[in-house]
Amino acid sequence: TYKNPHFAYNFVCRLPFRSLVRKYDCDLCFTPMILADSFVMSEKARNNEFTTSKGDRPLIVQFAANNINDFTRAAEMVSPYSDGVDLNCGCPQRWAMKDGYGADLLSKPELIRDLVLSVRNRIPRPFSVSVKVRLLPDVRKSIDLCQSLESAGVTFITVHARTPQQKHQPINVEALKEVTSRVRLPIIGNGDVRSLQAAQDLHDKTGCRGVMAARGLLTNPAMFSGAVVTPVECVQQWLCLTSVTETHFNTLHHHLVFMLEKVLPKPLRLEFNSLKTRKQVLDFLAEHLGVEGSAQSGEGGIIQCDYTTEGSYFTEAVKRCDSQESLDDYLQDACTLYCT
Repeated sequence: TYKNPHFAYNFVCRLPFRSLVRKYDCDLCFTPMILADSFVMSEKARNNEFTTSKGDRPLIVQFAANNINDFTRAAEMVSPYSDGVDLNCGCPQRWAMKDGYGADLLSKPELIRDLVLSVRNRIPRPFSVSVKVRLLPDVRKSIDLCQSLESAGVTFITVHARTPQQKHQPINVEALKEVTSRVRLPIIGNGDVRSLQAAQDLHDKTGCRGVMAARGLLTNPAMFSGAVVTPVECVQQWLCLTSVTETHFNTLHHHLVFMLEKVLPKPLRLEFNSLKTRKQVLDFLAEHLGVEGSAQSGEGGIIQCDYTTEGSYFTEAVKRCDSQESLDDYLQDACTLYCT
């Protein structure tokens, strides 16, 4: 039986929201963290957890995995429809740690290396294999881990500059800077990025090759375009995108709750947060922001993924290499990457 224990996390990165942030200078998007074992075993899990479209590129599919077979097979299945896979070794949620996923893997560096090698040996470049980690209390161990992954052929590493035990403490900029200076491959900095200026500051202070943001983009999907708060145009775009791509009301509404946090005065926010139907949301936005919920043409193109064809990656890889630069080259050239 397929169960999704991490809905509160994964709603933030689904296709309509990725399509939205791409319109506002977000260069590289990640999917939600997907359980590799469920993805491999369950068609229902695949249909629920992964949807993409022709314009959804470059795209990294992020998996939670704790064994080689699940991670490798899941990577092979999504390889025709993405530019790479990412192994999440940073999630500190209790359910993930309990089941041997996320930050629990930081205590098993040999396993992380083996997981990376398993995919790198099965799927050739330019397909990307990356890892997201949190800092270890001893920064030297973080450096050792990153250097080990570098030798295993990882494409890039995202470092959330807190330890798994830290929640809301300021990020450790000096530790991130030290890791970045000691590792040759691209390091993507993550943590407390809630504005374009914060992204630039993190890049300048640490020398990281790119910057990842999540919560900052929830509150303002146009953050990387320089907008201080969510533009009304961005709200309009969200309504258009969710009218084309089937979107559950909870996802539609929850995103708008975040987006309007700094746009509406408190009494109107409380009123909006209590709305229960799409019609109520559309009526409210039309009345208070002048936003209409009309459909937008040209935003469809959902790809029907076929996971049954063995070796399908290699056929698609040829097409992909002809049509776009490799992700390795993209990361080497990019000054900053803005990721969800």
